[in-house]
Amino acid sequence: MRLGVIGLGAISPYYLAAVERLPEWELTAVCDARAEPLERFPGPVARFSGHRTLLARARPDALVVAVPNDVHLPVCRDALSAGVPVCVEKPLALTAAEGRVLVDLAHRGGVPLMTAFHRRYNTAVRDLAHQVAGREVRSVRVRYLERIEEHLGGEEWYLDPDRCGGGCLADNGPNAFDVVRLLLGDLTVTGRAIERDGHGVDRRAVIRLRGRTGAVASVELDWSYPGELKDVEVKLADGEVLGADMLAGHTTFKGSLWHEYEAVLREFAELADGRRPAGPGAHGGLPALELVEAAYGRALPAGQGVGR
Repeated sequence: MRLGVIGLGAISPYYLAAVERLPEWELTAVCDARAEPLERFPGPVARFSGHRTLLARARPDALVVAVPNDVHLPVCRDALSAGVPVCVEKPLALTAAEGRVLVDLAHRGGVPLMTAFHRRYNTAVRDLAHQVAGREVRSVRVRYLERIEEHLGGEEWYLDPDRCGGGCLADNGPNAFDVVRLLLGDLTVTGRAIERDGHGVDRRAVIRLRGRTGAVASVELDWSYPGELKDVEVKLADGEVLGADMLAGHTTFKGSLWHEYEAVLREFAELADGRRPAGPGAHGGLPALELVEAAYGRALPAGQGVGR
């Protein structure tokens, strides 16, 4: 299948490397609003500065959307309206209201829409989910700690609450919530503690949650952590404690992302070519957004940032 990639920022190398390794995909076009990334892009692939032009001229079979959070809505909306399956970086959109627009559009058109929650494809997380399956869980703790300045890759928009949707809760929260949902199913926010800097960016947050069976969970987020720590701890009703270190065995910076994004695109291929049903909001893009807004303590109209 012919794949287009919108957005050549810090996360795009993982998608592009996965495309090269997977026989299901052929990269047919890339797009970025900035001239420099397009000029640097190697090979004979078609280059576009606007996503609408890419959709009209390259006519891809599917699209990866890896642009800043505040433009997820227009790019995904145009692709879905054109009947093009979409794999979008988390979060699905800037707000839950925008996310509902996209989920409804995908559902009405029968077009696959997948949110790239890459941590659910992490080998350690998958092994943990397999160990937990069918057993009674008492509690889950997910820690997602990093110094954000080391992870920007030139993408300064992360530190703009209007473009990111907030801070660590808006950006890392969806991945962490999705891991908890993988283990516990639907969740309810029961408590929160959020610390913001002088620019209104939340740098630390602890969110308490409860699953349908009564199991409790905590998500710990930090954008000022000296280094990087991303792990999961599960306590079972029988007293056994299980864990998953998302970074274990990956010694290079962001080394775990290579296998995670390969798995993302492998599953996206199954959605795009009809081997899996085109459900609305694959893997909980909308529920994760709703948890983010509940954790911030408010739900704002579409087009406004959360956590302000």
